[in-house]
Amino acid sequence: MTESAEAPDENKSRSPRGGARKRLDYGAGRDALLSAAVRVVARGGLRKLTYRAVAEEAGVTHGLVVHHFGSRDALIEAALAHTVHTSLHTSAMESGTGRTADFSAGLSEMVAANPDLQAFQYELMLESRRRPELLPPLRTLYDEYFDAAQRELNRMLPEDASPALMRLVFAALDGLVLHQLVLGEPEMTEAALEELRSLLRGLGADSEEDA
Repeated sequence: MTESAEAPDENKSRSPRGGARKRLDYGAGRDALLSAAVRVVARGGLRKLTYRAVAEEAGVTHGLVVHHFGSRDALIEAALAHTVHTSLHTSAMESGTGRTADFSAGLSEMVAANPDLQAFQYELMLESRRRPELLPPLRTLYDEYFDAAQRELNRMLPEDASPALMRLVFAALDGLVLHQLVLGEPEMTEAALEELRSLLRGLGADSEEDA
C-alpha cells in the first residue's frame, strides 16, 4: 500500500475519470474517510484496506487519504480510535449515573445501527494474532473500554469493583456484541443485559437508592 500522494487542490480533487469532485473540509472529510476505512475493512478484512479502496468508498481521490493520514498504519490507528470512541458514546456503557438500569442501555441499538464499527474492531483483534504490531494500539484503545467500565462499576457498587470483576463484566458485554453482530437477535441481547444488571444488583448495586 505504498501509493504516491497526490497534492489535493485547494477546493476540489479530480476523479480517476477526469470529473471534478468537491473537496471535503478537514473535519468532516477526515471523519468521512475514517468511516469509509471502517466499511472497507468490515466487508473485506484488513487486507483490503488500501488508499484507493478508502478513496473509492468515500468518493475522493487516494491522494486526499494520504494527505489526512500519511501512512496506512496511521489510518488504521485513527479508524480504531474512531470506532472505540463512537462505541463508548452510543452504547452508554459509562452513563455516569451509577444506576444499573442505565448501564449499557444502548448496546443492542449500537450494534443494529452500525455493525461495521464492531466488525472492524473484531477484524483487527483477529489480525493482531498474525501481525503483532497491531497489538499495542489495540491494547491502548481497549484500555479506554476497560477504564470506562471500571469507572461505571465503581459508581454502581458500594465498594470499588476489582479489575477481575471489571474484565468479567466487559467480556460479557463484548460477547453480547459479537453474538448480535453474527447471529442477530437483539431481543436476546436485551434479555441478557437485564440478567447482567440483576447480577450487579445482587452485588449491591443500587442498594442505597433502594433503601
